[in-house]
Amino acid sequence: MTGDATNRPAGLAAAPRSHPNPLLRGWGFAEGVPRPNLWYRFMRRVSQVSICALWQVRVFNRHYEPARGSAVYICNHHSFLDPMLMGIGLQRPMNYMARDTLFRMPVFKQILKSVNAFPVKRATADTGAIKEAMRRLKAGGQVAVFAEGTRTRDGRIGPFLPGVVLLSQRAADWTVPVLIDGAFEAWPRTQLVPLPGNVVVQYAPAIPQSVACQMSAEEFVGRVRRTLIDMQTDVRRRVGRPALKYD
Repeated sequence: MTGDATNRPAGLAAAPRSHPNPLLRGWGFAEGVPRPNLWYRFMRRVSQVSICALWQVRVFNRHYEPARGSAVYICNHHSFLDPMLMGIGLQRPMNYMARDTLFRMPVFKQILKSVNAFPVKRATADTGAIKEAMRRLKAGGQVAVFAEGTRTRDGRIGPFLPGVVLLSQRAADWTVPVLIDGAFEAWPRTQLVPLPGNVVVQYAPAIPQSVACQMSAEEFVGRVRRTLIDMQTDVRRRVGRPALKYD
């Protein structure tokens, strides 16, 4: 599905598209790029079917998924389903940070590990999780990071934790901003179970490591957060939701 390009915020690319990166079609990955195993493909298909049965999901700009090199995906955080949502349209396997309390249940721990999740302690500078993310990136993988550290309370994109800069500047060949919009309205943190809703997932152009390294930590975090805010404003305009106000 595509969108129009009128009245677009400054800095955004052309009208969003919905096709994958042509270099990744048919699982024809470049040499050295990790491939998803059969179990990961199966679980991703289960996630796709489950989420699309619950919500109407539209995914834009999948072609920004890098065909080569490691990539960190910096995403805003709306709901418990965000890890599945942010990778729902990608071809390459994703690695996820998941809160450490989820790994206390043995069966659930094994399921999480089987889909490339690893634990992170929330509300702390978890150097162990950062080191694990860097290790997976240096092995050529992709890592998803929810830089706010917790789910939004009002739908807006909050301040980012500083650790994401280390991943972008020291380990990842690419940084891809990812916006999720609509999941907050369908499943806010104050609500026990999700309701039907319309959700958009949209990727921004990948930022090369060389560009990330030219900025200070504050400048880079500010650039990525501003990209997500501009994308959010644009997406909400396209789907008829009111824009959110920021200071």
